[in-house]
Amino acid sequence: MPDTSLRLLRRLDTGPRGLTDTEADARSAAYGANTPAAPPPPPSWPRRCVLALRDPFTAVLLTLGLVSAFVASWGAAAVILTLVAVSCALRAAGERRADRSLAALRDLVTGTATVLRRADRTDEPRAREVPVADLVPGDIVRLGPGDLVPADVRLLRTRGLTVRQDTLTGESAPVDKEAVDAPRRFAESHLCFQGSHVVAGSATAVVVATGARTRFAAAQTAPVRRGPSAFDRSVRGISWVLVRFALLTPPLVLMASAALHGRMLETLPFAVAVAVGLTPEMLPVIVTTCLARGASRLADAHRVVVRRLPALHDLGAVDVLCLDKTGTLTRDRPVLVAALGPDGRDDPEVLRRAAVAAWWGLTLSELPAPDALDEALLTAAGPVGEEYDGVAALPFDPAHRLATAVVTGALGRHVLITKGAAEDVLDRCALPDAERHRLLALAARQAESGLRVLAVATAELPARTRPYRPEDARGLTFRGLLTFRDDLAPGAAEALRTLMGLGIEVRVLTGDHPATAQRACRDLGLTVGEVRAGGAPQAAGTPGAVTVVARCTAEDKARVVAGLRAAGHTVGFLGDGVNDGPAMLAADVGVAPRGAVDVARESADVVLGEKDLRALGHAVLAGRHSSANIASYLRVTLSSNLGNVLAMLAAGLLLPFLPMLPVQVLAQNLCFDASQLAFADDRPDPGALRRPTRLRPPAFLRFLTGFGLLNAVADLATFAVLTLAPHGGAVLDDPVLFHSAWFTENLLTQALAMLLLRSGRHLAGPRPGPVGWASAALAGAGLLLPATPLGALLGLTALPADRYLLLAVVLVPYALALTVARVRHDRRQP
Repeated sequence: MPDTSLRLLRRLDTGPRGLTDTEADARSAAYGANTPAAPPPPPSWPRRCVLALRDPFTAVLLTLGLVSAFVASWGAAAVILTLVAVSCALRAAGERRADRSLAALRDLVTGTATVLRRADRTDEPRAREVPVADLVPGDIVRLGPGDLVPADVRLLRTRGLTVRQDTLTGESAPVDKEAVDAPRRFAESHLCFQGSHVVAGSATAVVVATGARTRFAAAQTAPVRRGPSAFDRSVRGISWVLVRFALLTPPLVLMASAALHGRMLETLPFAVAVAVGLTPEMLPVIVTTCLARGASRLADAHRVVVRRLPALHDLGAVDVLCLDKTGTLTRDRPVLVAALGPDGRDDPEVLRRAAVAAWWGLTLSELPAPDALDEALLTAAGPVGEEYDGVAALPFDPAHRLATAVVTGALGRHVLITKGAAEDVLDRCALPDAERHRLLALAARQAESGLRVLAVATAELPARTRPYRPEDARGLTFRGLLTFRDDLAPGAAEALRTLMGLGIEVRVLTGDHPATAQRACRDLGLTVGEVRAGGAPQAAGTPGAVTVVARCTAEDKARVVAGLRAAGHTVGFLGDGVNDGPAMLAADVGVAPRGAVDVARESADVVLGEKDLRALGHAVLAGRHSSANIASYLRVTLSSNLGNVLAMLAAGLLLPFLPMLPVQVLAQNLCFDASQLAFADDRPDPGALRRPTRLRPPAFLRFLTGFGLLNAVADLATFAVLTLAPHGGAVLDDPVLFHSAWFTENLLTQALAMLLLRSGRHLAGPRPGPVGWASAALAGAGLLLPATPLGALLGLTALPADRYLLLAVVLVPYALALTVARVRHDRRQP
């Protein structure tokens, strides 16, 4: 048995006269304020720093720092722990800055609602404005044009009520609502939900749910959470491989030293230093600096707020972008496409008649509030109405889907102009059945192409003084059809073409009809590759074309996104409604405009300051820029570090002394690490920004293995040249001279690697840039530091001139080999 309005009022212990103040206060205490759940407070500064330690590299650095302190290697411990602290502080500062920027973008508006309340049961109810937060179940509220629906309500009386609920369902067209006791099965035309707003008409309704019990709140608390993002997966994959190397290196060094030379405890600091040398200590600092600078530039130049710094990398790695149609590709208003006569040809008179009806309908209405189609008509037609005098207006009737205006015609005559749904208008026209079927087919063809259709008909009647009624619109003469499409978002076409040109596949997920979504894409000049329903299995998209998934619920959108991620894609989702929240949480990176509803904005990792898709293109390029610099750092440091470690292990087995003192290893790492800060300001080659950038662990492992072995060969070649050259025995007899020569050679090879292994297909740009200058500074440190007083403190000495010539014998072939290997590697890349 359906729950009628009367039963509902009894169950809520209320009535058409509303609640008394005492009852409202009691229910407010019982149910709480009618406010959505507030977002959780941002973490404190210390908590942000502690959370940053979850990064695998940061955690292993912390461990190595503590081990260095345990073995009394205080210099190494101090440097490593300082790097950990700087990394955590930079990440915490960037995320805190993003939270402050987002708070500045929020629109915090306290609304009111019109409610019937009484001082006590004997008083007459009075309509009063109360804060939305004070509403309680059982309140009787009044809704009018432009009002936000303040809670979930059941309609008691309506008059031409239409509402937009696109933030909840994704439907772009307004929805008719009516007060009925026996709604159609699965239909909700008798209910209005918090978060929707009234387009036209008026209503009286009873509040049935407030606060956390509304459908709006339920959508906010949907239990959908993303797994690890693309950035998390990539960094963890690389991290744990290197962590294993770092943890295995000290035991191998200790066992080899003990077996061959009987050294154990004195080798422990060197073993720890070698493990530190293998670990890219600056990775957390470089990553955080690159992402923070990219996020800062985006905020300053394009008003894009990156709430979670790794999301900037994820945005650069996105290869599939899913987005909602309504409010993203299109704006929330229609525009006129054509005015067609009965023969299907253009007829401007159809537009003029419809605009006259809209003008006088607004002018003579008790509560003038143009709906979206009336606004589109008046915008397209320009000034109208001067040649007519208005007589009466019959507002839009959802039951019959018609609106009629009566104006003066010839002397003693009135003209009725009726506009509405094609089927209902044609039912009131005096037409033969064959003609009616032909016109219905004409309207259906327009609708199938994704257009909204409005029919126009007129009738001329003798003038009269008694009121007009809807039944008077009979025996009409059909005048034509008006077609409308959704107004396209400014810059959307250009932005989508840019994104697709960057190698990103676009999928439109919408609650609209497939034809409507397909039409919007075509109007944007996009090629539609495939159209399917939300529940259909997901397949690969068509390259260079947009895939449309229509009739999507919130669950469908989240399911599509999760399926794409499971297939190995990095997925971004752009949306602005409540029904987009689950999909945004399921994506690698969620994006929302500033004007999105709170749940969408709070679910987003990136917030666009303006509702402009072009800003998203800038954000993608910024993400790729940062990711390319991070990739450059990883390629250089991992290959150099691996080569140095392999060479040191080999030399440690062959030499009667340590190949390098722990303090020298630390000094070398400090010089190399300081120079690599330049990668945060590097400008990658444009070719590196034309495709999604992902830190793929297998590719990095292949790269560091190949180039690391090449680096190790150069180091061992240096060892061979120094010992086999004339007077080479002096090098073996003088550990200081050997340490100095190898220290210089290591920094020179690392400087060459920095210059030749950075991202992009061009080995060097027209100007040195930050990396070029940093490479020169690193080479200078390698050449000059051993001869300075600081070098003497480190146990180094100036090299004889002939030793520099011997180093050149190794470095020139190494540079050529590195260049050839780099060119071959780039040619194999897609």
